Amino acid sequence: MSAGDSSRSTPAGDVVLPPWARVSDKRRAHIARVTALLDQWARALALTPDERQAWHDVGVLHDALRDADEEQLRRLTGDAQRPWHILHGPAVAGKLADDGETRADVLEAIRWHTLGSAHWDRTGKALYMADFLEPGRPFLQADRAFLAAHATTDFDGVFRQVVRTRIEWTVREGKMLFPETADLWNSIR
Repeated sequence: MSAGDSSRSTPAGDVVLPPWARVSDKRRAHIARVTALLDQWARALALTPDERQAWHDVGVLHDALRDADEEQLRRLTGDAQRPWHILHGPAVAGKLADDGETRADVLEAIRWHTLGSAHWDRTGKALYMADFLEPGRPFLQADRAFLAAHATTDFDGVFRQVVRTRIEWTVREGKMLFPETADLWNSIR
């Protein structure tokens, strides 16, 4: 796959996933909304064609194995320790690399989109925001819509707020805060 591969969606916006993808209809709809938001932002920011394609591709591919079972995700990642529900990003990145994907920003954005990465460029940050801000999610709808509308005029500020909101939710729910997420927060404070 090259940076110029534009076969990831049709003109109507229907998401075209690789044959190895494992997604439900609900997940496919989420993927389409994330991709549409990334495409909208890319146009508004007048990104270069290569960066615009990278944003589109991470939107389409980030959850391609979200509905795979634990056995498949552990086999693909070789990770027997971490909770299996966070392994879909690394599994997709591995499959894409095996298929010839060489764009480091695409692979790193997908690999870490669930936890975050202190080493991301704009592609990773954009995916992290779009995955959280896409309009189909039922919580904090007005707040998330406000942030999504301002992502192109205050990219770094919106990114910081998305990271903060996700961390606050994680702590409030008593969930594990992964080292990668803490590193991300520490890199933007």
